[in-house]
Order: sequence, then C-alpha cells, then structure tokens
Amino acid sequence: MTPDKSLAHFETVARTTVDALPSAFLPAAREVALRVADWPDRQILRELGVAHPLDLTGLYEGVPMTEKSVWDQPMGPDTVWLFREPILAEWRSRGDVELDDLIAHVTIHEFAHHFGWSDDDIARIDRWWE
Repeated sequence: MTPDKSLAHFETVARTTVDALPSAFLPAAREVALRVADWPDRQILRELGVAHPLDLTGLYEGVPMTEKSVWDQPMGPDTVWLFREPILAEWRSRGDVELDDLIAHVTIHEFAHHFGWSDDDIARIDRWWE
C-alpha cells in the first residue's frame, strides 16, 4: 500500500505524535504551533546557513523552555515546522523506515528542542541516524 504523502497526512501524524507525549509534556507541547510546509523558506535556509533545502526536514523556532524568562516578550508562538519534501526525500533515500515513523521522529526531534535539548543531547540517546 502506498503511504499518504499529503500535507494533511503529515500534520495528522505530527499532531498524533504530540498527543502521545507523556502527560507531563503535553501542556507545554500544546502551546507550540505546528506547521507543515512543502519546503523551508529561503530566508530560513539563509539564516541557518543551510545550503540545500533537502537538508532541513524540520525546525523549531522559538525560545527553549530552559531559556525562557518572565521578562521575555514573545513576538509570536513557538513553532515547530515540518518540511514535507525534505522528509519524503529522506524517506526515499533511506528505504528502511516507514514514512509515518520518520514524520513522528522529526516531530519528536523538533519538540525536544522546545524542551531545551540540543542536537548533541538528542544524538546521545537517539541513534536513529546511525
């Protein structure tokens, strides 16, 4: 059976993934806006120094909870972005993972940044990319 590759399906999988987080994380996770787009914006790529749009499957935009202060005045909600085309390219090139599992993995990775985890912190416990 061919997996659903629509933007709506990506959003459904991501929201289901967030809803399955342990209850201690749910209130903070539900305050984060979740967005699914086909590609990262050129400005985002430029700001991050990412040369090719296929290299960015997801992004957390915001101030991690471990760095927030009552003095901070947010300009908007913290946001987790999932980029469909880069995720699909990763899924095709790997060939060893279900698409929904990859979507969930990228979602969890980006929400981990919201909770204050760095890429190095995540890599220590998540051997997904090995």
